Amino acid sequence: MLFSAVLIAASVRLAAAATAQVFEPPSKGPLVQTANYTTPSSYLLYLSNSTLNDKTVVKGKVFNRIMHVWLENTDFATAAWTPIFESLAEQGILLTNYNSVTHPSEPNYLAQTGGDFWGAHDDNMYHIPSNISCVVDLLEDKGISWATYQENMPTDSYYGYDYTATNYIQEGAAPYTYYMRKHNPLMIYDAVSQDPERVKRIRTFNDFANDVVNGTLPQWSFVTPNMVNDAHDTTIDFAASFLEYWLLPLLTDPRVNGEDTLILLTFDETETYTEQNTVYAVALGTAVPVSKRGTTDDTLYTHYSSLSTVQNNWDLKSLGRQDTNASVSNVFSFVAEKTGYKNTHIPASEVPYFNLTAVAPGPLNSLAFVPFAAPNLKAKGAGSGGVFTRPGLNEHLTPASLPAPVNLTALDTTTPWQMSPETVSGKNIIPCANAACA
Repeated sequence: MLFSAVLIAASVRLAAAATAQVFEPPSKGPLVQTANYTTPSSYLLYLSNSTLNDKTVVKGKVFNRIMHVWLENTDFATAAWTPIFESLAEQGILLTNYNSVTHPSEPNYLAQTGGDFWGAHDDNMYHIPSNISCVVDLLEDKGISWATYQENMPTDSYYGYDYTATNYIQEGAAPYTYYMRKHNPLMIYDAVSQDPERVKRIRTFNDFANDVVNGTLPQWSFVTPNMVNDAHDTTIDFAASFLEYWLLPLLTDPRVNGEDTLILLTFDETETYTEQNTVYAVALGTAVPVSKRGTTDDTLYTHYSSLSTVQNNWDLKSLGRQDTNASVSNVFSFVAEKTGYKNTHIPASEVPYFNLTAVAPGPLNSLAFVPFAAPNLKAKGAGSGGVFTRPGLNEHLTPASLPAPVNLTALDTTTPWQMSPETVSGKNIIPCANAACA
């Protein structure tokens, strides 16, 4: 029943993609501001929008800047066999065993920025309390600048669930919902979205152009194209055209891909839910050694690995969650080789099943609710620091002391899965009861 629902959901997405929009550049170039990046009513405002003022560079062990670019819902082979992605692989290191951690989209975005997805199994409008830490805390703790750039978000700091704008692709067509909050992970953390200074760093693509031109692109950034350019509502060929328009010019622009820059291009999850959740990921940029460009790396990585790699590079504290679970948070090998970090080899027979299509207990799961717990304060991450905690956190509320999940009526203990590293029973999963979970 579950797999039937999964396949139906996948078929709906494929059918939507097949109704076919044809790629149209939203601007004359990736660094040219345009109303199409926001909405006409705010365009004039953003022509004169203030830039960031990030002048200090905190030196990393291997890279001084990392930019994450995420696309959507594509199997590894589909992307890897597409010409532009083949070309990009020749310019960097293709990570052939890089895995998403669950389905659908939003939990993966949470995992990448917070080290957990807290039982989320849909794309609802969540918010995570301000006493829960995320990657921003680790970066600011070391003075490392950061921002996220969201295409078609109408204004900086926009908190809404979605935004429908003028259809810039098909003249005269109905307005289109290009922006979705579920792909804007830092907005989901109250520690960011409810902080008047931090929330200003949740920015638009016009701001990206502005920050690049003014030389204030931060050291850590997360880039989300809109719902057509990221392949969510379209196809891999559509996304490829977007990359030709947006990413390729930036790879030759030293204001973006300057000295010791790492650009990680990947996807949030696979399209096919019945196979392992391995997605295309390629490490690009000047930080990638010339001798390794055009090579592959079959080390087991997940979205948690981008967290641990950042921690290892800048010697940051950890979040004490999956970022400290050595079996799923290996540091990118070309970084680990330079820093002396020892990755964990997982035999193929022991690799976790990342293609989760069931419901894991957690505070973002009404079907199997448990409160937010403190992270494992004794955990060791890829940096040398301890575990970062935010004010107001009850450090005594550990996973072991949590009550049994509310509404937990049945357990599927046959589905292998890993939750937080301190979780005693990592197989407490109940099957998803409706197609929305897929």
